[in-house]
Amino acid sequence: MAREVGGGKIIKIGTTRRTRYFLVGGKHIEFRLQIAHGLEEDRVWSKYVKPMLLKYPENIQKISNYGFTEIFNNAIDHSQGTTIYTNIEISDGELKITIMDNGVGIFRKIQNALHLESMREAILHLSKGKFTTDPRKHTGEGIFFSSRIFDSFSILSDDMFYTFKDRDWFLSSEKGEDFGHGTYINMVLSLNSKKTPKEIFDQYTDQEIGFDKTIVAVALSADPNDPHVSRSQAKRLLMGLEKFKQVVLDFKGVESVGRAFVDEVFRVFKNEHPSIEIQSINANQAVDSMIRRGRATQ
Repeated sequence: MAREVGGGKIIKIGTTRRTRYFLVGGKHIEFRLQIAHGLEEDRVWSKYVKPMLLKYPENIQKISNYGFTEIFNNAIDHSQGTTIYTNIEISDGELKITIMDNGVGIFRKIQNALHLESMREAILHLSKGKFTTDPRKHTGEGIFFSSRIFDSFSILSDDMFYTFKDRDWFLSSEKGEDFGHGTYINMVLSLNSKKTPKEIFDQYTDQEIGFDKTIVAVALSADPNDPHVSRSQAKRLLMGLEKFKQVVLDFKGVESVGRAFVDEVFRVFKNEHPSIEIQSINANQAVDSMIRRGRATQ
């Protein structure tokens, strides 16, 4: 076995009784690494993950490389944890990447950084893109684009489970289950996928000014039992959107909106930022009617 490891055909993970061996280029590997100075996501990718994907098309390798390195780096730089656990599996025509840390938890960290009342709002700001708790080192684009280049992208932290799939989002509470602390992220990609990172980036990027378009889930800006009626709710929704040139507001799951909420979004914010284009999608008849009235007052 030592000869096979030395020859680069077998990957050895762990020591003593915890030692495990995985075939280079095989269909499964899992490993646990300590977060310490010198841990670098590109080297982890090259050693553990890249050999599994060399026989697959270039677009699959590029998508996997982007998502893995972005999320693994987030765990290194942001989690405030001590350990990162990774599981990579190829089965049923899909690549499944799981990265989990034992840190403070991504939603809780954003909630604390922005002094938000709920984790639901933390998910809202995370999903916009261009948000980071460490703007000196990060742009806040990694999770936004990773969630769109994979077929399915899920985050479980504390008791909140957020999934982005097929251009749609889902949020549920996993109360009653003991998931401990930290952040669990799972990314799934069909090995027959034809999409490329560039294709996805181009949907949200202007060639001259870069990442300039976002899609925002309006329902995340308030508790499910509260209507979207106030200016304060609108202001929380709009936080950070001045960084974009195109804002698409997704009203999926929003049953009604109030005049003040609509006025703050479609008149006040628009007048303050006339160069920003605001669009709305998935609005029911009542919401759409209120939005059209709001736009008419611009």
